[in-house]
Amino acid sequence: MSRRANLAHRCPDCLLHLSLCLCAELPRLETRTRVLLVLHRDEARKPTNTGRLAARSLVDSELVIRGERGHGEPPLSWPAERTPLLLFPSDDAAPLADAARGVGPITLIVPDGTWRQAFKLQRRAPALATVPRVRLPEGPATEYRLRAPVRPSGLSTIEAVARALGVLDGPEIEAALLRVFHAMVDRTLWARGALPEEGVRGGVPVGAAQHEPGRESSARARRLV
Repeated sequence: MSRRANLAHRCPDCLLHLSLCLCAELPRLETRTRVLLVLHRDEARKPTNTGRLAARSLVDSELVIRGERGHGEPPLSWPAERTPLLLFPSDDAAPLADAARGVGPITLIVPDGTWRQAFKLQRRAPALATVPRVRLPEGPATEYRLRAPVRPSGLSTIEAVARALGVLDGPEIEAALLRVFHAMVDRTLWARGALPEEGVRGGVPVGAAQHEPGRESSARARRLV
């Protein structure tokens, strides 16, 4: 199937195939923390991107796309009354819980791209020059099985946001975002024939098997799991 034909079968918002669309199931989560997601252009239209789902699930969030050819870079800004923290595990990054203690409302800035793209963002966005860097607490390994991991400790963007908000806003917010993440990953694996229907958390939408253009046989799926 051509790229154009493939896109025609996908939801323009969540980018899953139309028969697997998650949009109606996304929560609208109220948080004390404002989340600013900064996407690299290469991530913006990838069906395997998770940052968009995080942004759409959080009421107080903003998504900015940088690196688009022929366009000036959009500015990065946050309300003056909020303390900005950049989620990036560099050598000088402080533990998130320590950096957030006693500082009042926070804007959490989250790069969404490859490790290299995220590293470059800090040099190319002047507004981030003095923003403190923070790192996540230790936790479970990633459950993101849609791309080969680059770093053993790496997480998908929505997993990272969920873990950060678990620290800043509580475990209920973290759990709600992870439910979105699990549904997206499992439905994608099912569509690839790499997960049986009974393994899809939250279930497969009714009628999806008849409409999913790339779906392989259930016998094939069982062999791949």
